[in-house]
Amino acid sequence: MRAFLAAALALPFAVAASAAPPEQALAPLAFEQIAPAGTKMPRFKVDAAWPAMPDDLLLGQVSGVAVGPDDSVWVVHRPHSLTATDTGLAESPATAVCCKPAPPVVRFARDGRYLGGWGGADSAPTVDGVNQWPASLHGIFVDKAGSVWFGGNGKGDHVVMNYTPEGQYIRSFGRREKTGGNDATDQLGNPSDVNHSDGMVLISDGYVNRRVIGFDDRTNSYKGRWGAYAKPPSGPVLQGTFDQSHAVDPSRVADPKSAIFNSIVHCVVPTRDGHLYVCDRNNNRAQLFKREKDGGLTFVRDLAIAPETGGTHTVTDIAFSPDPEQTYLYVADMMNGRIWVLERKTHTVLGAFGRIGRQAGQFTWLHSIDTDSAGNIYATEVNTGRRVQKLVFTGIE
Repeated sequence: MRAFLAAALALPFAVAASAAPPEQALAPLAFEQIAPAGTKMPRFKVDAAWPAMPDDLLLGQVSGVAVGPDDSVWVVHRPHSLTATDTGLAESPATAVCCKPAPPVVRFARDGRYLGGWGGADSAPTVDGVNQWPASLHGIFVDKAGSVWFGGNGKGDHVVMNYTPEGQYIRSFGRREKTGGNDATDQLGNPSDVNHSDGMVLISDGYVNRRVIGFDDRTNSYKGRWGAYAKPPSGPVLQGTFDQSHAVDPSRVADPKSAIFNSIVHCVVPTRDGHLYVCDRNNNRAQLFKREKDGGLTFVRDLAIAPETGGTHTVTDIAFSPDPEQTYLYVADMMNGRIWVLERKTHTVLGAFGRIGRQAGQFTWLHSIDTDSAGNIYATEVNTGRRVQKLVFTGIE
């Protein structure tokens, strides 16, 4: 066995970063049309060959995806979610010909080529004896300058990190192992998502706290915090450490008209026309706000998605079609394993695609979505899903 492993491990089977991707193998998606017959809406097929991972690397739970200004596709994943039976190549001595965990932050070309990765504790600063790298990465955003942002929802992960595209640390907000609840202005509580635009760093905060918090992007100073309906954030914060049991707690009943954000406040996604969507996942809703010139938020409306759904609930992330008006709104629904398609102007539900499952175009714990300039959707899965898929835009029909 050892001789076999030695010979196998010596084979040059790793895919080079410049290798051409395989030809697309597009497969249909399970699609439900909800709008009247004849209503046109975006259509997609799944590229089952995307991405072209190096042959020796493996992704764990893929907790975030973001498309950069150059249309490269960034993901964060959780190497700790892999087990020794997944990563035999990384054991010492090696116990299998494959695999080892990919770097925590990975970049792909739009055609699926692996462009490299970076991250881990060695790339993060240590403050007061505590390394600031998150234990369980969550969410990712790439701003117009190409810098990369992400947070974490593991034990003590009360920090948002900002890095260059090459993996050099720039700055952070919050501090690992320190959290102060909804009223804290310099501490976070398991932040789930981040956005950097229009002079602000906005954070959905998140798994422990129940709010959105904002910071000035030049001075890093506190700018404001908001709960549901743009009121001061309230509601009990999570005591202890978030774990998977909190995500599937059967006693947690969605209330799309709740006066407070339920945990989990799961996404913060701005529009081009000065608005902001916030995912209130366990209440099966998004809330839409107007972004004011002074940095404040004004409530506009609730947007309930499959409001009677239980389990892991529905609104995990939001993305838009790439046209200037962002005509279509896409909502990721974890529990039902589907992506809802809405007309953004009216919030009319047009249809949905996807289903629970493990085949191409199906989803297990659908978590994060984003779109590129061609209108393709990228979707990630956590828990036992552990992948990112490309849904190829095929036109408006």
